[in-house]
Amino acid sequence: GLTEIGEIKAGETLVVSGAAGATGSVVCQIGKIIGAKVIAIAGSDDKCQWLEQEVGVDKALNYKSPDFAKEFKQSVGYLDVYFDNVGGEILDLCLSRLNKNARIVMCGAISAYNDTKPRGLQNYLSLIGQRAKMQGFIVMDYGARFGEARQKLAEWLAAGKLKRRFHIEKGLEGAPQYLNHLFEGKNTGKLLVQVSSRGNSKL
Repeated sequence: GLTEIGEIKAGETLVVSGAAGATGSVVCQIGKIIGAKVIAIAGSDDKCQWLEQEVGVDKALNYKSPDFAKEFKQSVGYLDVYFDNVGGEILDLCLSRLNKNARIVMCGAISAYNDTKPRGLQNYLSLIGQRAKMQGFIVMDYGARFGEARQKLAEWLAAGKLKRRFHIEKGLEGAPQYLNHLFEGKNTGKLLVQVSSRGNSKL
């Protein structure tokens, strides 16, 4: 999504929402590997600290901060690529800060999945004025290239260019509650459910 739809280039400004999650944190790191300026958006100061100190983004912003919009404009200026995992108000804010020929990768809209009345966008006309592109991304559309992607990711991991973090919960009986962690922003990194310890497994 970042390279095929976002067409990110060295020196461009990349903004990533849901940046402390499994997808967002990898997107941030690929952006840095390519040479982009990366601004990450997350939902807590701890997540922002992890993104800056461990993941290596240029700046991480807590969207729950009362000064978020001001800090966003100061840090971003105008963006070239926005990788969207959340939708809603953050998407609208990014639409107001587009460079000419900006690209928006629509990967998810987790802030809006449970809305009974979807929120309309206010700044969508910026797409016209800035000649911008906004396109959906479904990973399964790129199944033919999974092998290529695995090889490249493995190379980056081996070289220490990609960092991973796992949020592990124990017990399959709690899976519905753990799923809600995604919507509540309680996880940092990849959320996994440990079904049982290896010693107790009957498989």
